[in-house]
Amino acid sequence: MNPRKIAFEQVSCTFELAGRPLKAVHEVSLDVAEGEFVTLVGPSGCGKSTLLNLAAGLQAPSGGRVCVDGVPVLGPSPQRGVIFQQYALFPWLTVAENVGFGLKIAGRPAAEREATVQRWLELVGLAAFAGALPKTLSGGMKQRCAIARAYAMDPSVLLMDEPFGALDALTRVRLQDQLLQTWQREQRTVLFITHDVDEAVYLARRVVVMAARPGRIHEIIHVDLPYPRTEAMRLSPDFAELRNRIWNAVHHQPTPEEAAAPVHQAAA
Repeated sequence: MNPRKIAFEQVSCTFELAGRPLKAVHEVSLDVAEGEFVTLVGPSGCGKSTLLNLAAGLQAPSGGRVCVDGVPVLGPSPQRGVIFQQYALFPWLTVAENVGFGLKIAGRPAAEREATVQRWLELVGLAAFAGALPKTLSGGMKQRCAIARAYAMDPSVLLMDEPFGALDALTRVRLQDQLLQTWQREQRTVLFITHDVDEAVYLARRVVVMAARPGRIHEIIHVDLPYPRTEAMRLSPDFAELRNRIWNAVHHQPTPEEAAAPVHQAAA
């Protein structure tokens, strides 16, 4: 097993809602190994996005800590690339300018920026659209541009919050395959949030199932399917078994009240 890259150590996060505290995440502990691909699934309100924002440094925990490479996360860093469902592209910049934006802000030389941008546009299949504006791209192309922009900064960690959630089914499957190909080549650590159980199984080495109210880990399921993942694998009995197990773990959880209730045995 590779050394741990991301560590959630007894992490809790509480927000204020209508003047009352709302515990979004409660004492979550989770290690993600270097180079590992982990997916997070769970019901709405279970704290998936909160955990990702804590790892990104976009929020601070109320208790515990999040570490990357053993160093506490205190704020955003170019070493942690974040990709959201909404693409977050600058509409007035071209595809190439969007991909190179972070490099420009970081003060990288123009020749280095150009070479890096060209490399990633070729890898995600957008080299022919380098001069196009985002409004002319399909949803899948916009997301590929966002992925190229994150990779261009050479992060050691990729944090992805339902990046394919707004795409049609065929585009989604194609981008899943492309993401896995890039991940296998680059071996970055990936923490990926999704509501799609099939997507969670297809991408990950481990699937972390969250429970809600408050957000906490319900179950961690290892995906013992080899890489590269294939279309035939999606149709296999092993895949179906894992999918059904995770589906049941997500959709048939006891409520917090039921989980806390004492067990009553029938009288003999």
